[in-house]
Amino acid sequence: MNPDELQEKFYELSYYTLAHQDPAFIHQHIVDAFIAQTADENSKPIAVAFALFGLHLYLDKNYSGKQVQLAHMALARHKREWPKFNLPQTRGEITVTDVLNEPPGTSRDAKIREWCATVWQEYSESHQRVRDLFSKYLHES
Repeated sequence: MNPDELQEKFYELSYYTLAHQDPAFIHQHIVDAFIAQTADENSKPIAVAFALFGLHLYLDKNYSGKQVQLAHMALARHKREWPKFNLPQTRGEITVTDVLNEPPGTSRDAKIREWCATVWQEYSESHQRVRDLFSKYLHES
């Protein structure tokens, strides 16, 4: 699937998550998964860093999307040069298309978590760096 088609699928899923009644704000999780999965050498370091921070908080700390969003806001309060992360060759076997293929509701919501987990797992070499940087930057805020 070409990048424009992937972006269209992301918009379609965004419509679903933004209209979702869950106050946990699952939309944040799809933003983080999509950015981490589709990042390339032209991606801004802040986008990749925040996506990885978000996936870490969601999957390792069980943060809601709203809590991840608040953490992003706290991190963004101070200007800094964000580090670049190595982009893994593969970024997870589940894609935005797979999520959309699930029926809306609990099945699709569960697939979102699976998607996030497969993307996060592919960045395993960066996990400790993400944790350390998040802790350092949040304490500096």
